[in-house]
Amino acid sequence: MDAPLDPSERPAASRWLPAGCFAGKTAVVTGGGTGLGLELSRGLAALGARVAVASRSTEHHAALLAEAAQRSWSVSSHALDVREPAQVEALADELRAELGHVDVLVNNAAGNFVCPAERLSVNAWRSVLGIVLDGTFYCSKSFGRRMIADGGGSILNVVATYAWTGMPGVVHSASAKAGVLAMTKTLAAEWARHGIRVNAIAPGPFESEGAGANLWPDEASRARIERGIPLQRFGTAEEMAAHCLYLLSPASDYVTGECLVVDGGGSLAQPFWDAGTRFSRKRAAREDGES
Repeated sequence: MDAPLDPSERPAASRWLPAGCFAGKTAVVTGGGTGLGLELSRGLAALGARVAVASRSTEHHAALLAEAAQRSWSVSSHALDVREPAQVEALADELRAELGHVDVLVNNAAGNFVCPAERLSVNAWRSVLGIVLDGTFYCSKSFGRRMIADGGGSILNVVATYAWTGMPGVVHSASAKAGVLAMTKTLAAEWARHGIRVNAIAPGPFESEGAGANLWPDEASRARIERGIPLQRFGTAEEMAAHCLYLLSPASDYVTGECLVVDGGGSLAQPFWDAGTRFSRKRAAREDGES
């Protein structure tokens, strides 16, 4: 076996955890070839996990597979439409036969775009809910049943802060993510007795080609979103993946049913005045008419 990489040589997301902390574990990451899923897959593999990435388009896995071959990581590529329960069941059977117990499931596959609710088509509504809500349940059920039989595991669901605040233009995604958040807490309570932890992460805006094209397609919209983030910047996929790895790692063995918000403070209440400016108020008039 190759010597573990020095932390400085590992993917950024994995540098904060001990080398080999996922050694001997098998992890399934849906949507694992791009964005957050890619960085999370890289981190899991660098820390010793056997990683199965599953997406509708396996061509997105090419870069990860090339890196895995170069670094002697164990990574496999699988075609999967999470909206199809038969496909999910077949993959769960295949991976269990080939790799043994699946220890980690990351429900990261998603679909999103901005559209006013009154213009949202039925097909668009069903597509997003099918990927995010139905797909998360189908994967959790299929792999969760096998985790129950095999003595435990860890599931991580990727949601968004607007799951509980709402946000104009994303009624489809917000409704789906709210359902996933409720599913996270329900399964955590239900499956804890089987040794299965179920958590969620709610990333804020982070650098991602897909999200950028769909959610902040021009500099003006990007700047407007950035102004609403107290830390005054977007996050990175590596930062989001680092927190995912923490929730999946032994460091979080006593954490279940939680949702970790990683958004630079973007979901906090906005101030009544601009920070750094002097705040003055008018004196209220007295009841007797005197000022």
